[in-house]
Amino acid sequence: MKRIFLLVLTNVLIVVVLGIVASLLGVNRYLTSNGLNLGLLLGYALVIGFGGAFISLLISKPMAKWSSGVQVIEQPQNADEAWIVDTVRKFSEKADIGMPEVGIFEGEPNAFATGAFKDSALVAVSTGLLTGMTREEVEAVIGHEVAHIANGDMVTMTLIQGVMNTFVVFLSRVIAYAVDSFLRKNDEQSSGPGVAYLITTIVLDIVLGFAAAMVVAWFSRQREFRADAGAAALMGRKQPMVNALARLGGMTPGELPKSVAAFGIAGGIGQLFSTHPPIEERIAALQSA
Repeated sequence: MKRIFLLVLTNVLIVVVLGIVASLLGVNRYLTSNGLNLGLLLGYALVIGFGGAFISLLISKPMAKWSSGVQVIEQPQNADEAWIVDTVRKFSEKADIGMPEVGIFEGEPNAFATGAFKDSALVAVSTGLLTGMTREEVEAVIGHEVAHIANGDMVTMTLIQGVMNTFVVFLSRVIAYAVDSFLRKNDEQSSGPGVAYLITTIVLDIVLGFAAAMVVAWFSRQREFRADAGAAALMGRKQPMVNALARLGGMTPGELPKSVAAFGIAGGIGQLFSTHPPIEERIAALQSA
């Protein structure tokens, strides 16, 4: 649940920080100097909303490497590393995407894929996953991560996050303008937004940001089913992925960097903010597909 909270908080803070910077630069005063200009506000919301989402996407790969301590395999040093690289290459060719970077990180069982582009992504697996699963199960997990890349999940989730961020920025400022206008209705000397506008905007950016994160998490849970099915398709049968999920159900998954938590193989036990469905639901969906 900790990594889910951090993932949500990252997106919220990016929007809040961009909003504060815009306020300090006087953008809000320009938008509201002669009444609320909804057209300009919508354009502003689109820039801030999608800007925050794409910043998060573009820095996801270097942040993941740094925060999780991923060691990229430049030249395999042993048979296991060679097998991992060959497996990623095999699935990438089958999925018709560019060969991702491949890495290993220390930690409990988990894996993730990240990157802004299909042809320059990163697939990383933990040491705990390699020692706690059979090769066939690890292969299924790698297939799951390659399926995320092939499905364009990173970009799709960014676009959804951008739309939700735009609504957050737009609604928070409309409501803040109404609150500020009400509190200053008898102040004929005032011009432009007041302190109440700034405070209300920041508070609503945070509150509405967490509400929007619930919607984003719901979409994330749906694409997790697709990645499971994608792994089965890449392997040519379902059972290895079913076995890998069952194995994960009996393990304690490792924490992932907040920037890539939604793209791991295993998620937390949260509900509204959970980026992954329960293991039992994923197995049932895969078996019935």
